[in-house]
Amino acid sequence: MDTATQSHIRDLFEGVKKHALVLRNSSISDRKTKLKKLENWIMDNRKEIKDAVYQDLQKPHEETDLTEVFVVLSEIRKARKNLKQWMMPKPASASITYLGTKAETFYEPKGACLIIAPWNYPFQLAVGPLVSAIAAGNSVIIKPSEFSENTSELIQRMCSDVFKPEEVGVVLGAIKESQELLSLPFDHIFFTGSPQVGKIVMEAASKHLTSVTLELGGKSPTIVDRSANIKDAAQKIAWGKWQNAGQVCIAPDYLFVHDDVKKKLIEEELVVQSEKLYGNKEMYGGIISRHHHNRINDLMADAINKGADIEFGGKSDRDNLRFTPTLLSNVSKDSRVMEEEIFGPILPLMSYSEIDEVIDFINRKPKPLALYIFSKKKSIISKIKKSTSSGMMTINDVVLQFAHPNLPIGGVNNSGIGKAHGHTGFIAFSNEKAVVKQRVGLTMAKTVYPPYSAFKKFMIDFMVKYF
Repeated sequence: MDTATQSHIRDLFEGVKKHALVLRNSSISDRKTKLKKLENWIMDNRKEIKDAVYQDLQKPHEETDLTEVFVVLSEIRKARKNLKQWMMPKPASASITYLGTKAETFYEPKGACLIIAPWNYPFQLAVGPLVSAIAAGNSVIIKPSEFSENTSELIQRMCSDVFKPEEVGVVLGAIKESQELLSLPFDHIFFTGSPQVGKIVMEAASKHLTSVTLELGGKSPTIVDRSANIKDAAQKIAWGKWQNAGQVCIAPDYLFVHDDVKKKLIEEELVVQSEKLYGNKEMYGGIISRHHHNRINDLMADAINKGADIEFGGKSDRDNLRFTPTLLSNVSKDSRVMEEEIFGPILPLMSYSEIDEVIDFINRKPKPLALYIFSKKKSIISKIKKSTSSGMMTINDVVLQFAHPNLPIGGVNNSGIGKAHGHTGFIAFSNEKAVVKQRVGLTMAKTVYPPYSAFKKFMIDFMVKYF
Protein backbone atom coordinates (compact mmCIF):
# COMPACT_ATOMS: atom_id res chain seq x y z
CA MET A 1 0.00 0.00 0.00
CA ASP A 2 1.33 3.44 -0.87
CA THR A 3 2.02 5.84 1.99
CA ALA A 4 -0.69 8.27 0.90
CA THR A 5 -3.41 5.60 1.05
CA GLN A 6 -2.22 4.35 4.42
CA SER A 7 -2.09 7.91 5.72
CA HIS A 8 -5.63 8.58 4.43
CA ILE A 9 -7.01 5.51 6.21
CA ARG A 10 -5.29 6.38 9.46
CA ASP A 11 -6.42 10.02 9.31
CA LEU A 12 -9.99 8.86 8.63
CA PHE A 13 -9.79 6.45 11.56
CA GLU A 14 -8.47 9.13 13.91
CA GLY A 15 -11.36 11.40 12.96
CA VAL A 16 -13.92 8.64 13.49
CA LYS A 17 -12.31 7.59 16.78
CA LYS A 18 -12.29 11.15 18.11
CA HIS A 19 -15.89 11.78 17.02
CA ALA A 20 -17.04 8.63 18.80
CA LEU A 21 -16.44 10.47 22.07
CA VAL A 22 -18.78 13.25 20.94
CA LEU A 23 -21.45 10.76 19.90
CA ARG A 24 -21.61 9.28 23.40
CA ASN A 25 -23.84 12.20 24.26
CA SER A 26 -25.97 12.04 21.11
CA SER A 27 -29.70 12.25 21.70
CA ILE A 28 -32.55 10.19 20.35
CA SER A 29 -33.39 13.12 18.09
CA ASP A 30 -29.84 13.31 16.70
CA ARG A 31 -29.81 9.63 15.75
CA LYS A 32 -33.31 9.64 14.29
CA THR A 33 -32.44 12.69 12.17
CA LYS A 34 -29.44 10.85 10.68
CA LEU A 35 -31.57 7.80 9.94
CA LYS A 36 -34.23 9.93 8.29
CA LYS A 37 -31.61 11.62 6.09
CA LEU A 38 -30.36 8.18 5.07
CA GLU A 39 -33.88 7.02 4.31
CA ASN A 40 -34.55 10.09 2.18
CA TRP A 41 -31.33 9.60 0.21
CA ILE A 42 -32.21 5.99 -0.53
CA MET A 43 -35.70 6.92 -1.71
CA ASP A 44 -34.36 9.76 -3.86
CA ASN A 45 -31.67 7.55 -5.41
CA ARG A 46 -33.57 4.29 -5.70
CA LYS A 47 -33.01 4.02 -9.43
CA GLU A 48 -29.28 4.66 -9.06
CA ILE A 49 -29.05 1.88 -6.47
CA LYS A 50 -30.80 -0.59 -8.78
CA ASP A 51 -28.61 0.44 -11.72
CA ALA A 52 -25.39 0.02 -9.71
CA VAL A 53 -26.38 -3.43 -8.43
CA TYR A 54 -27.34 -4.46 -11.96
CA GLN A 55 -23.96 -3.38 -13.30
CA ASP A 56 -22.27 -5.55 -10.66
CA LEU A 57 -24.53 -8.61 -10.58
CA GLN A 58 -26.98 -8.32 -13.50
CA LYS A 59 -29.64 -8.49 -10.82
CA PRO A 60 -33.21 -7.63 -11.94
CA HIS A 61 -34.38 -4.26 -10.62
CA GLU A 62 -37.38 -5.85 -8.92
CA GLU A 63 -35.16 -8.25 -7.01
CA THR A 64 -32.93 -5.37 -5.91
CA ASP A 65 -35.97 -3.47 -4.69
CA LEU A 66 -37.10 -6.47 -2.63
CA THR A 67 -33.82 -7.83 -1.30
CA GLU A 68 -31.68 -4.72 -1.03
CA VAL A 69 -33.71 -1.49 -0.87
CA PHE A 70 -36.79 -2.73 0.99
CA VAL A 71 -34.77 -4.64 3.60
CA VAL A 72 -32.67 -1.57 4.43
CA LEU A 73 -35.64 0.77 4.54
CA SER A 74 -37.44 -1.63 6.87
CA GLU A 75 -34.42 -1.58 9.18
CA ILE A 76 -34.36 2.23 9.19
CA ARG A 77 -38.08 2.58 9.84
CA LYS A 78 -38.06 0.04 12.64
CA ALA A 79 -35.08 1.73 14.29
CA ARG A 80 -36.65 5.18 14.08
CA LYS A 81 -39.94 3.90 15.48
CA ASN A 82 -38.40 2.00 18.40
CA LEU A 83 -35.23 3.95 19.18
CA LYS A 84 -36.60 5.69 22.27
CA GLN A 85 -37.56 2.36 23.81
CA TRP A 86 -34.26 0.72 22.81
CA MET A 87 -32.15 3.51 24.34
CA MET A 88 -34.10 3.66 27.59
CA PRO A 89 -32.15 2.17 30.54
CA LYS A 90 -33.72 -1.09 31.70
CA PRO A 91 -34.30 -1.38 35.48
CA ALA A 92 -32.96 -4.54 37.09
CA SER A 93 -34.72 -6.23 39.99
CA ALA A 94 -32.63 -7.42 42.94
CA SER A 95 -32.66 -9.90 45.79
CA ILE A 96 -32.84 -8.93 49.48
CA THR A 97 -29.03 -8.83 49.64
CA TYR A 98 -29.20 -5.70 47.46
CA LEU A 99 -31.87 -4.02 49.57
CA GLY A 100 -31.57 -0.25 49.24
CA THR A 101 -29.84 -0.25 45.86
CA LYS A 102 -31.10 0.70 42.43
CA ALA A 103 -29.76 -1.01 39.30
CA GLU A 104 -30.17 -0.70 35.55
CA THR A 105 -28.69 -1.73 32.23
CA PHE A 106 -27.48 1.39 30.41
CA TYR A 107 -26.91 1.22 26.65
CA GLU A 108 -23.87 3.16 25.54
CA PRO A 109 -22.29 3.23 22.05
CA LYS A 110 -19.33 0.91 21.54
CA GLY A 111 -17.48 3.73 19.75
CA ALA A 112 -15.60 3.62 16.46
CA CYS A 113 -16.91 0.69 14.41
CA LEU A 114 -15.74 -1.03 11.24
CA ILE A 115 -18.21 -2.65 8.82
CA ILE A 116 -16.71 -4.99 6.20
CA ALA A 117 -19.34 -5.88 3.62
CA PRO A 118 -19.49 -8.59 0.91
CA TRP A 119 -20.42 -8.41 -2.76
CA ASN A 120 -23.48 -10.68 -3.02
CA TYR A 121 -25.93 -8.16 -1.54
CA PRO A 122 -23.59 -5.20 -1.83
CA PHE A 123 -26.00 -2.48 -0.74
CA GLN A 124 -28.05 -4.25 1.91
CA LEU A 125 -25.17 -5.96 3.72
CA ALA A 126 -23.23 -2.71 3.99
CA VAL A 127 -26.04 -0.32 4.86
CA GLY A 128 -28.10 -2.66 7.08
CA PRO A 129 -25.38 -2.87 9.76
CA LEU A 130 -24.78 0.88 9.32
CA VAL A 131 -28.38 1.51 10.40
CA SER A 132 -27.82 -0.47 13.61
CA ALA A 133 -24.52 1.31 14.27
CA ILE A 134 -26.07 4.76 13.86
CA ALA A 135 -29.06 3.83 16.01
CA ALA A 136 -26.66 2.77 18.76
CA GLY A 137 -24.77 6.09 18.51
CA ASN A 138 -21.49 5.02 16.91
CA SER A 139 -19.13 6.45 14.34
CA VAL A 140 -18.36 4.12 11.45
CA ILE A 141 -15.99 3.23 8.65
CA ILE A 142 -17.43 1.03 5.90
CA LYS A 143 -15.24 -1.16 3.71
CA PRO A 144 -17.50 -2.33 0.85
CA SER A 145 -16.42 -5.12 -1.49
CA GLU A 146 -14.01 -4.44 -4.34
CA PHE A 147 -15.87 -7.01 -6.47
CA SER A 148 -19.09 -4.94 -6.55
CA GLU A 149 -17.29 -1.74 -7.45
CA ASN A 150 -20.28 0.17 -8.86
CA THR A 151 -22.34 -0.32 -5.71
CA SER A 152 -19.30 0.41 -3.54
CA GLU A 153 -18.76 3.75 -5.28
CA LEU A 154 -22.46 4.55 -4.85
CA ILE A 155 -22.20 3.78 -1.11
CA GLN A 156 -19.24 6.13 -0.87
CA ARG A 157 -21.25 8.88 -2.58
CA MET A 158 -24.25 8.22 -0.35
CA CYS A 159 -22.21 8.50 2.83
CA SER A 160 -20.51 11.66 1.58
CA ASP A 161 -23.93 13.21 0.85
CA VAL A 162 -25.59 12.17 4.13
CA PHE A 163 -22.85 12.17 6.78
CA LYS A 164 -19.75 14.05 7.85
CA PRO A 165 -16.50 12.08 7.25
CA GLU A 166 -15.96 11.71 10.99
CA GLU A 167 -19.46 10.24 11.36
CA VAL A 168 -19.37 7.70 8.54
CA GLY A 169 -16.36 7.21 6.30
CA VAL A 170 -15.91 4.80 3.39
CA VAL A 171 -12.70 3.11 2.30
CA LEU A 172 -12.62 1.60 -1.17
CA GLY A 173 -10.03 -0.94 -2.19
CA ALA A 174 -9.13 -4.59 -1.78
CA ILE A 175 -7.02 -6.79 0.48
CA LYS A 176 -4.35 -4.24 1.39
CA GLU A 177 -6.92 -1.67 2.45
CA SER A 178 -8.76 -4.29 4.51
CA GLN A 179 -5.52 -5.35 6.19
CA GLU A 180 -4.70 -1.75 7.08
CA LEU A 181 -8.16 -1.23 8.57
CA LEU A 182 -7.94 -4.47 10.55
CA SER A 183 -4.63 -3.35 12.06
CA LEU A 184 -6.38 -0.41 13.76
CA PRO A 185 -7.94 -0.49 17.27
CA PHE A 186 -11.63 -0.25 16.42
CA ASP A 187 -14.17 -0.71 19.21
CA HIS A 188 -16.27 -3.16 17.21
CA ILE A 189 -16.00 -4.97 13.88
CA PHE A 190 -19.00 -6.20 11.93
CA PHE A 191 -17.98 -8.60 9.17
CA THR A 192 -20.09 -10.46 6.63
CA GLY A 193 -18.37 -13.07 4.49
CA SER A 194 -16.89 -16.53 4.45
CA PRO A 195 -15.78 -18.53 7.52
CA GLN A 196 -12.22 -18.55 6.15
CA VAL A 197 -11.97 -14.75 6.05
CA GLY A 198 -13.97 -14.53 9.29
CA LYS A 199 -11.10 -16.31 11.05
CA ILE A 200 -8.66 -13.69 9.71
CA VAL A 201 -10.91 -10.88 10.94
CA MET A 202 -11.26 -12.47 14.38
CA GLU A 203 -7.50 -13.00 14.68
CA ALA A 204 -6.85 -9.34 13.80
CA ALA A 205 -9.53 -8.19 16.26
CA SER A 206 -7.99 -10.27 19.04
CA LYS A 207 -4.82 -8.17 18.95
CA HIS A 208 -6.84 -5.20 20.23
CA LEU A 209 -9.46 -7.28 22.10
CA THR A 210 -12.02 -5.75 19.75
CA SER A 211 -15.50 -7.25 19.90
CA VAL A 212 -16.84 -8.76 16.68
CA THR A 213 -20.05 -9.69 14.96
CA LEU A 214 -19.32 -12.28 12.29
CA GLU A 215 -22.06 -13.12 9.81
CA LEU A 216 -20.58 -16.07 7.97
CA GLY A 217 -21.90 -18.77 5.68
CA GLY A 218 -21.68 -22.50 5.42
CA LYS A 219 -23.79 -25.27 3.97
CA SER A 220 -27.46 -24.80 4.82
CA PRO A 221 -29.29 -28.14 4.58
CA THR A 222 -32.86 -28.45 3.31
CA ILE A 223 -35.04 -31.46 4.09
CA VAL A 224 -38.20 -32.50 2.27
CA ASP A 225 -40.12 -35.08 4.27
CA ARG A 226 -42.59 -37.44 2.60
CA SER A 227 -45.47 -35.65 4.39
CA ALA A 228 -44.59 -32.30 2.77
CA ASN A 229 -46.68 -30.52 0.16
CA ILE A 230 -44.30 -31.22 -2.72
CA LYS A 231 -45.50 -28.51 -5.09
CA ASP A 232 -45.34 -25.86 -2.37
CA ALA A 233 -41.88 -27.05 -1.26
CA ALA A 234 -40.54 -27.06 -4.83
CA GLN A 235 -41.76 -23.53 -5.50
CA LYS A 236 -40.21 -22.15 -2.33
CA ILE A 237 -36.92 -24.01 -2.72
CA ALA A 238 -36.57 -22.88 -6.35
CA TRP A 239 -37.25 -19.27 -5.37
CA GLY A 240 -34.87 -19.26 -2.43
CA LYS A 241 -32.06 -21.22 -4.05
CA TRP A 242 -31.85 -19.43 -7.38
CA GLN A 243 -32.50 -15.81 -6.51
CA ASN A 244 -29.32 -13.80 -7.02
CA ALA A 245 -28.10 -16.80 -9.05
CA GLY A 246 -27.62 -18.76 -5.84
CA GLN A 247 -25.11 -16.29 -4.42
CA VAL A 248 -26.90 -16.12 -1.09
CA CYS A 249 -25.36 -17.16 2.23
CA ILE A 250 -28.68 -18.43 3.58
CA ALA A 251 -29.82 -20.18 0.38
CA PRO A 252 -30.53 -23.93 0.49
CA ASP A 253 -27.08 -25.43 -0.13
CA TYR A 254 -27.99 -29.10 -0.45
CA LEU A 255 -31.24 -31.03 -0.43
CA PHE A 256 -32.28 -34.21 1.37
CA VAL A 257 -35.55 -35.65 0.02
CA HIS A 258 -37.39 -38.74 1.21
CA ASP A 259 -37.24 -41.73 -1.15
CA ASP A 260 -41.03 -41.82 -1.47
CA VAL A 261 -41.29 -38.32 -2.95
CA LYS A 262 -37.94 -37.92 -4.71
CA LYS A 263 -39.25 -38.65 -8.22
CA LYS A 264 -42.26 -36.35 -7.84
CA LEU A 265 -40.16 -33.51 -6.43
CA ILE A 266 -37.66 -33.66 -9.29
CA GLU A 267 -39.68 -34.56 -12.34
CA GLU A 268 -43.06 -33.01 -11.60
CA GLU A 269 -42.27 -29.97 -9.51
CA LEU A 270 -38.72 -28.60 -9.28
CA VAL A 271 -38.25 -28.58 -13.04
CA VAL A 272 -41.60 -26.84 -13.56
CA GLN A 273 -41.20 -24.29 -10.77
CA SER A 274 -37.62 -23.39 -11.69
CA GLU A 275 -38.61 -22.77 -15.30
CA LYS A 276 -41.63 -20.76 -14.25
CA LEU A 277 -39.67 -18.52 -11.88
CA TYR A 278 -36.35 -18.14 -13.67
CA GLY A 279 -36.84 -19.33 -17.24
CA ASN A 280 -36.96 -15.70 -18.35
CA LYS A 281 -33.36 -14.44 -18.34
CA GLU A 282 -34.52 -10.96 -17.37
CA MET A 283 -35.66 -12.39 -14.02
CA TYR A 284 -32.36 -14.12 -13.30
CA GLY A 285 -29.05 -12.55 -12.31
CA GLY A 286 -25.44 -13.24 -13.25
CA ILE A 287 -22.28 -14.44 -11.53
CA ILE A 288 -20.13 -11.78 -9.89
CA SER A 289 -16.77 -12.51 -11.53
CA ARG A 290 -14.82 -14.74 -13.91
CA HIS A 291 -13.02 -16.34 -10.99
CA HIS A 292 -16.26 -17.24 -9.21
CA HIS A 293 -17.81 -18.46 -12.47
CA ASN A 294 -14.84 -20.78 -13.02
CA ARG A 295 -15.16 -22.07 -9.47
CA ILE A 296 -18.82 -22.99 -9.99
CA ASN A 297 -17.95 -24.81 -13.22
CA ASP A 298 -15.24 -26.73 -11.38
CA LEU A 299 -17.67 -27.74 -8.63
CA MET A 300 -20.11 -29.15 -11.16
CA ALA A 301 -17.39 -30.95 -13.12
CA ASP A 302 -16.07 -32.57 -9.95
CA ALA A 303 -19.56 -33.77 -8.96
CA ILE A 304 -20.19 -35.26 -12.41
CA ASN A 305 -16.80 -36.98 -12.41
CA LYS A 306 -17.81 -38.63 -9.13
CA GLY A 307 -21.10 -39.95 -10.49
CA ALA A 308 -23.63 -37.12 -10.20
CA ASP A 309 -26.39 -36.70 -12.79
CA ILE A 310 -27.70 -33.37 -14.11
CA GLU A 311 -31.48 -33.43 -13.67
CA PHE A 312 -31.84 -30.03 -15.29
CA GLY A 313 -29.72 -26.96 -16.05
CA GLY A 314 -25.96 -27.20 -16.07
CA LYS A 315 -25.52 -24.68 -18.89
CA SER A 316 -22.62 -22.29 -18.46
CA ASP A 317 -22.11 -19.04 -20.37
CA ARG A 318 -18.55 -17.97 -19.62
CA ASP A 319 -18.63 -14.90 -21.86
CA ASN A 320 -21.64 -13.33 -20.12
CA LEU A 321 -20.98 -14.77 -16.65
CA ARG A 322 -24.22 -16.72 -16.60
CA PHE A 323 -24.98 -20.12 -15.12
CA THR A 324 -28.44 -21.69 -15.33
CA PRO A 325 -30.29 -23.08 -12.28
CA THR A 326 -28.90 -26.60 -11.92
CA LEU A 327 -30.10 -29.66 -10.00
CA LEU A 328 -27.73 -32.58 -9.43
CA SER A 329 -28.84 -36.01 -8.21
CA ASN A 330 -26.91 -39.12 -7.13
CA VAL A 331 -24.30 -36.83 -5.64
CA SER A 332 -21.35 -38.46 -3.92
CA LYS A 333 -20.90 -37.27 -0.35
CA ASP A 334 -17.16 -36.83 -0.94
CA SER A 335 -17.62 -34.47 -3.91
CA ARG A 336 -16.67 -30.81 -3.53
CA VAL A 337 -20.29 -29.64 -3.74
CA MET A 338 -20.89 -31.53 -0.49
CA GLU A 339 -17.75 -30.22 1.20
CA GLU A 340 -17.60 -26.53 0.18
CA GLU A 341 -20.20 -23.80 0.42
CA ILE A 342 -21.50 -23.66 -3.16
CA PHE A 343 -22.56 -19.99 -3.28
CA GLY A 344 -23.94 -20.47 -6.76
CA PRO A 345 -26.91 -21.91 -8.68
CA ILE A 346 -26.10 -25.61 -8.15
CA LEU A 347 -28.34 -27.66 -5.87
CA PRO A 348 -27.12 -31.18 -4.96
CA LEU A 349 -29.90 -33.62 -4.09
CA MET A 350 -29.65 -36.78 -2.01
CA SER A 351 -32.41 -39.16 -0.95
CA TYR A 352 -32.99 -40.73 2.45
CA SER A 353 -35.26 -43.29 4.07
CA GLU A 354 -34.86 -42.53 7.80
CA ILE A 355 -34.63 -39.05 9.29
CA ASP A 356 -31.93 -40.18 11.72
CA GLU A 357 -29.45 -40.59 8.87
CA VAL A 358 -30.08 -36.98 7.82
CA ILE A 359 -29.63 -35.70 11.37
CA ASP A 360 -26.41 -37.67 11.72
CA PHE A 361 -25.08 -36.24 8.43
CA ILE A 362 -25.87 -32.66 9.48
CA ASN A 363 -24.34 -33.10 12.93
CA ARG A 364 -21.07 -34.37 11.46
CA LYS A 365 -20.69 -31.11 9.52
CA PRO A 366 -19.89 -27.61 10.87
CA LYS A 367 -23.00 -25.93 12.27
CA PRO A 368 -24.92 -24.29 9.40
CA LEU A 369 -26.16 -20.74 9.15
CA ALA A 370 -29.70 -21.91 8.33
CA LEU A 371 -31.63 -25.16 8.25
CA TYR A 372 -34.89 -25.72 6.34
CA ILE A 373 -37.45 -28.48 6.83
CA PHE A 374 -40.57 -29.11 4.75
CA SER A 375 -42.95 -31.39 6.64
CA LYS A 376 -46.45 -31.63 8.07
CA LYS A 377 -45.36 -33.97 10.87
CA LYS A 378 -44.85 -32.19 14.18
CA SER A 379 -42.77 -35.08 15.53
CA ILE A 380 -40.28 -34.82 12.63
CA ILE A 381 -40.05 -31.04 12.91
CA SER A 382 -39.55 -31.21 16.67
CA LYS A 383 -36.87 -33.89 16.36
CA ILE A 384 -34.87 -31.88 13.84
CA LYS A 385 -35.21 -28.68 15.87
CA LYS A 386 -33.93 -30.37 19.04
CA SER A 387 -31.35 -32.71 17.51
CA THR A 388 -29.48 -30.25 15.26
CA SER A 389 -27.82 -26.89 15.80
CA SER A 390 -28.01 -23.98 13.35
CA GLY A 391 -28.04 -20.22 13.45
CA MET A 392 -31.60 -20.11 12.11
CA MET A 393 -34.32 -22.59 11.21
CA THR A 394 -37.35 -22.16 8.97
CA ILE A 395 -40.22 -24.61 8.64
CA ASN A 396 -42.02 -24.96 5.30
CA ASP A 397 -40.18 -22.06 3.68
CA VAL A 398 -36.66 -20.77 3.00
CA VAL A 399 -34.65 -17.53 3.49
CA LEU A 400 -37.65 -15.52 4.77
CA GLN A 401 -36.27 -15.48 8.30
CA PHE A 402 -33.57 -13.02 7.23
CA ALA A 403 -35.99 -10.13 6.78
CA HIS A 404 -38.14 -10.87 9.84
CA PRO A 405 -38.16 -7.60 11.82
CA ASN A 406 -38.14 -9.16 15.29
CA LEU A 407 -35.72 -12.09 15.00
CA PRO A 408 -32.00 -12.24 15.88
CA ILE A 409 -30.21 -13.08 12.64
CA GLY A 410 -26.86 -14.82 12.56
CA GLY A 411 -24.99 -18.09 12.77
CA VAL A 412 -23.37 -20.27 15.39
CA ASN A 413 -19.69 -21.21 15.61
CA ASN A 414 -18.47 -21.83 12.04
CA SER A 415 -21.46 -19.98 10.56
CA GLY A 416 -21.14 -16.88 12.71
CA ILE A 417 -20.68 -15.16 16.05
CA GLY A 418 -23.25 -12.70 17.34
CA LYS A 419 -26.62 -11.68 15.94
CA ALA A 420 -27.96 -8.67 14.04
CA HIS A 421 -31.03 -6.84 12.67
CA GLY A 422 -33.56 -4.71 14.51
CA HIS A 423 -33.19 -4.49 18.27
CA THR A 424 -30.58 -7.27 18.19
CA GLY A 425 -28.48 -5.15 15.82
CA PHE A 426 -28.78 -2.18 18.20
CA ILE A 427 -27.53 -4.41 21.02
CA ALA A 428 -24.64 -5.71 18.86
CA PHE A 429 -23.31 -2.15 18.47
CA SER A 430 -23.97 -1.20 22.12
CA ASN A 431 -22.18 -1.83 25.38
CA GLU A 432 -24.71 -3.06 27.91
CA LYS A 433 -23.31 -1.26 30.93
CA ALA A 434 -24.40 -2.46 34.38
CA VAL A 435 -25.09 0.49 36.67
CA VAL A 436 -25.73 0.13 40.42
CA LYS A 437 -26.60 3.05 42.73
CA GLN A 438 -26.03 2.35 46.41
CA ARG A 439 -27.45 4.27 49.35
CA VAL A 440 -25.13 6.25 51.63
CA GLY A 441 -24.63 4.93 55.16
CA LEU A 442 -25.66 1.52 56.44
CA THR A 443 -26.02 -1.05 53.67
CA MET A 444 -26.65 -4.79 53.48
CA ALA A 445 -23.09 -5.26 52.17
CA LYS A 446 -21.61 -3.64 55.28
CA THR A 447 -23.19 -6.28 57.49
CA VAL A 448 -20.67 -8.81 56.21
CA TYR A 449 -17.53 -6.65 56.10
CA PRO A 450 -14.60 -8.03 58.14
CA PRO A 451 -13.66 -8.60 60.89
CA TYR A 452 -15.89 -11.66 60.97
CA SER A 453 -17.70 -11.79 64.29
CA ALA A 454 -19.92 -14.69 65.29
CA PHE A 455 -22.97 -12.75 64.07
CA LYS A 456 -21.35 -12.01 60.69
CA LYS A 457 -20.40 -15.65 60.31
CA PHE A 458 -24.01 -16.53 60.99
CA MET A 459 -25.18 -14.01 58.36
CA ILE A 460 -22.77 -15.35 55.73
CA ASP A 461 -23.81 -18.93 56.45
CA PHE A 462 -27.46 -17.92 56.22
CA MET A 463 -26.89 -16.18 52.86
CA VAL A 464 -25.05 -19.16 51.41
CA LYS A 465 -27.83 -21.53 52.38
CA TYR A 466 -30.94 -19.53 51.55
CA PHE A 467 -30.25 -16.57 49.18
